[in-house]
Amino acid sequence: MYRVMIIDDEKPIRNLLKNILIREDLKIEVAGEAESGIEAINTMEEVLPDIAFVDIKMPFMDGIEFSKLAISRYPNLKIIILTAFSDFEYARQCIGIGVCDYLLKPIVRADIREVLLKIIKDLDSKPKKAEIEEPIVYKKDTVNKIKSYIMENYIQSDLDLTFIAHTFGFNSSYLSRLFKAETGVNIIDYLIECRMEKAIDYAKKGTMMYVTAKMVGIPDPNYFGKCFKKYTDQNYSEVLKKYKK
Repeated sequence: MYRVMIIDDEKPIRNLLKNILIREDLKIEVAGEAESGIEAINTMEEVLPDIAFVDIKMPFMDGIEFSKLAISRYPNLKIIILTAFSDFEYARQCIGIGVCDYLLKPIVRADIREVLLKIIKDLDSKPKKAEIEEPIVYKKDTVNKIKSYIMENYIQSDLDLTFIAHTFGFNSSYLSRLFKAETGVNIIDYLIECRMEKAIDYAKKGTMMYVTAKMVGIPDPNYFGKCFKKYTDQNYSEVLKKYKK
């Protein structure tokens, strides 16, 4: 079963794609969705998709920018660009950066099936790469350095598990296990915690949400709002109002 992620800022498009993929009954499951490239980059380690449908035009990080970043971190990811006819030539250039294919909007079910069958055939032809299990040694010094690194660099919007792992010379899954074993929390949860604690500080100072979102490394205000609500159980505007002088 292959995992699919749908990345599009239009909810009707995401829902339409999900319904089509369910009805096609292929060897796939819709494992996640995102409203922007920023949200997708921040949640891909949780979803771990094999295939991604990506809208070419999205706010804060468009489909091309997202694809370049995602492919550099996940070379085996199969990306299908969704584009309007007016951006057709632009979308064709994406093939040169590693994008598998592109589909024109409005989406045609038969075209989706054709593209997916081709990608699934390619995925089936490749042997599964066995992950080498490394023994976890509860390396306090390393974990402390990583925590400090996160505290110093949380403002970077592309900071995630893969980025941190590459920076410190670790395999992503190994670093994830090491960090969880040493601290009891996932590294992504720790990153979000750092960002949200800083966001609370900004809210107490009366900083507007769109400014705070950028200052904590989540420049997409919609995704920032989701993270803030989940972490604090309050909307940013509620906290802002509470501390407004």
